[in-house]
Amino acid sequence: MINKISVIGTGYVGLVSGACLAEFGLSVTCMDNDKKKIDNLKKGIIPIFEKDLKELVDKNYSSKRLNFTSSFKDMINESECIFICVGTPPLEDGSADLSYVLQVAKEIGENMDSYKVIVNKSTVPIGTSDLVKNTIQAELDKRNLDIAFDVVSNPEFLREGQAVKDFMHPDRIIIGTSSSRAEEKMREVYHAMIVANYNFLFTDTRTAELIKYASNAFLAVKIAYINEMSELCEKIGANVEDVSKGMGYDPRIGKEFLKVGPGFGGSCFPKDTKALCSIAKKNDSPCKIVESAVLSNIRQKERLAQRLINELGGVKDKKIAILGLAFKSGTDDMRESASIPIIKRLLSEGAVVSAYDPVAISNAKLYLKDEVVEYAGSIDGAVLNADAMVILTEWNEFKYLDFEKISKLLKGDLVADFRNIYSKENVEPFGLRYISIGRI
Repeated sequence: MINKISVIGTGYVGLVSGACLAEFGLSVTCMDNDKKKIDNLKKGIIPIFEKDLKELVDKNYSSKRLNFTSSFKDMINESECIFICVGTPPLEDGSADLSYVLQVAKEIGENMDSYKVIVNKSTVPIGTSDLVKNTIQAELDKRNLDIAFDVVSNPEFLREGQAVKDFMHPDRIIIGTSSSRAEEKMREVYHAMIVANYNFLFTDTRTAELIKYASNAFLAVKIAYINEMSELCEKIGANVEDVSKGMGYDPRIGKEFLKVGPGFGGSCFPKDTKALCSIAKKNDSPCKIVESAVLSNIRQKERLAQRLINELGGVKDKKIAILGLAFKSGTDDMRESASIPIIKRLLSEGAVVSAYDPVAISNAKLYLKDEVVEYAGSIDGAVLNADAMVILTEWNEFKYLDFEKISKLLKGDLVADFRNIYSKENVEPFGLRYISIGRI
């Protein structure tokens, strides 16, 4: 029975996967070449904001089921199963950068001395398992060693803000392999899930790799679609929330991912849609629907920024209070957040921006390092003397705003609710002007 697991990479996927596998009772070592990050993890300092993660890490580290190291060589031969959980950031053409994945594969080949199952947990283009296999084999050939190994595709389906829950209670687990030996080892890794009767699909590596991209792209298309419907609703006087609800009652469509907003962001949808389009073009099979969703998502952010400018008759020298910087609630992730292009556009038009987010300000300062933004320590601090207040992230504390108080703090009267948390009836009795998405 497999017991020891190695996880390479301690980002969202790696740290969550390692902590959850340790919670199953496995002995897990998480490795990262960032020594400072590893030292902090040993001290209980978690590099990301993710619900329930710190408690899980602390519990399993103290029980010695979860360990951390920055030494690749010391870790590699302790485990029969090695999860690759490193980043695959987008290149300029939209394709995924596999340099980190292939560097890990190279180091595995340079150091392994017995049979290993190498598991691609990172989101990778179709055919990456073959590249990883060839990279490892090339290093073994250089060492004149004949060591058996298998490469498995096991894509993650973790939502930021709910990643621990999603790993512990998955809607499906996809395993791509053509090796019966590797399949047996993966069944041992996920024994707790098999016993609990979660949905498993064993398939080949290329199919498993495509399932991840196809899933994320489909969800991104749904978001882009309902956001396009929201603009049409504004033009014809319809209510997008009723449109969404009416569509969602159809089980063939489903209600999930039909909520309007300022556009999808984060580490997955923007990157994965672009990567899928790139893969499709290279294989002379363009994904026109996905390409349109990518463009539509960019346009949604531009459209909302322009709508603010129009509502205020221009924003030069006007103060705009932004509530919410992270791409969604429950995370401090600023990657592809709608707040970035919207803030940049407002600043380019001469606005003064005051922003507040309960957890993402530190990351926002990195992503907006070239912009002059006033960062507030509270909602009141951001709103004080502002000409308009804009809600961009659906944090719980933004769902219980005191509009009587806000009406006194604001210099202007505009409340732009780009998460459709409220209604005119909630806001306008306090002398405020209210706009939202897809509702008149």
